[in-house]
Amino acid sequence: QVQLVESGGGLAQAGGSLRLSCTASRITLSINVFSWYRQAPGKQRELVAAINSGSSTNYADSVKGRVAISRDNAKNTVYLQMNSLKPEDTAVYYCYAKTIVRDYWGQGTQVTVSS
Repeated sequence: QVQLVESGGGLAQAGGSLRLSCTASRITLSINVFSWYRQAPGKQRELVAAINSGSSTNYADSVKGRVAISRDNAKNTVYLQMNSLKPEDTAVYYCYAKTIVRDYWGQGTQVTVSS
């Protein structure tokens, strides 16, 4: 069964950095789009960043200039480098992978930014 396993979350101070990773295991199809979403308490899940198979990226306005998404196709892994963290970045971050057949979600990793 395909699994998306996230890592790299944790506690950071405002202005600090974190790097999230997500690896898709037991997947045989190409991942067309890798994305990171986040959900803060009491809020809807929102797209943070996405990267397609051609490495084109897009970012939420709230993170532009502070966040970079990248992928390693050989490892079926996507990364999210987050810099200049703000308390409002506090959320559970979810990895998402889209193939031609179906979509997959990770279980989420908590990111907490203290002021």
